[in-house]
Amino acid sequence: MDRFDAMRVFTRVMERRSFTLAADDLGLPRSTVTDAVKQLEARLGVRLLERTTRQVNPTLDGEAYYKRCLSLIADLEDAEGAFGGAKPKGLLRVDVHGTLARHFVMPRLPDFLAEYPGLELYMSEGDRLADLIREGIDCVLRVGDLEDSGMIARRVAMLEEVTCAAPAYIDRFGQPGSVDALKAHIMVGFHSSGTGALLPLEFVVDGAVREMTLRATVSVNGAESLVAAARIGLGLIQVPRYHVEDDLKRGILVAVLPDCPPSPTPVSLLYPRSRQLSPRLRVFIDWLVRAFGQSQGLIGSD
Repeated sequence: MDRFDAMRVFTRVMERRSFTLAADDLGLPRSTVTDAVKQLEARLGVRLLERTTRQVNPTLDGEAYYKRCLSLIADLEDAEGAFGGAKPKGLLRVDVHGTLARHFVMPRLPDFLAEYPGLELYMSEGDRLADLIREGIDCVLRVGDLEDSGMIARRVAMLEEVTCAAPAYIDRFGQPGSVDALKAHIMVGFHSSGTGALLPLEFVVDGAVREMTLRATVSVNGAESLVAAARIGLGLIQVPRYHVEDDLKRGILVAVLPDCPPSPTPVSLLYPRSRQLSPRLRVFIDWLVRAFGQSQGLIGSD
């Protein structure tokens, strides 16, 4: 194994904090990964990693060498990619918002993989900001406003939102003529996965945002359950329009107060600073921006 390959092995062990997980990611025997790190340490004359029975942790020298390795590997990959029309290859790990990915990303993946046949894509689903480096994830696709995470964030789209309810609900409570009329209505409560708080309904009235928290006899913390509850008449909901477009067309759900819509919701791609020069990640980001730009049901994208 040459020095650059050994560096790649070392950086993955650092990120995964495990020889076994790094070996699985790289498709190598665990013994090969262990030997590569030992040979690096012998060549450098320093200990890079502290091994315990449960975890692998870097030494101070290991932290410093890791940062140098990231820079050198990125320079090498850029140099290789600049000649002979070489295309990125290898494994790319992406954590996505499941419903969003199934609607906007998955249908277009065959074109991406055809353009970059050397890439392999692993997609996990979540709605939290994973510890990307520790879990070996290259980037995450998230919906909503973001807290400061120290990661690089790129907004790729804005989702149009809609307030809606089932016809049975409208028959019972009536179609409200104004936001103030909602005081006599109920909503399906939605709890934030990040804070656990019950999220208010939001309306843009004369350019200003108004929030209202209505009585909720049922509350959930999953998007699919939220829509399912609305379909059977349990209350008003607010969701991205793409999620219920078919229900609206078929009359399973009806729009409420369309002249006072919720403000649009951002869609962002986040990735660690250590990944920003990865050719694999770069082409995926560029493709993802194009994919959202070609999609319906969006306010716009950067």
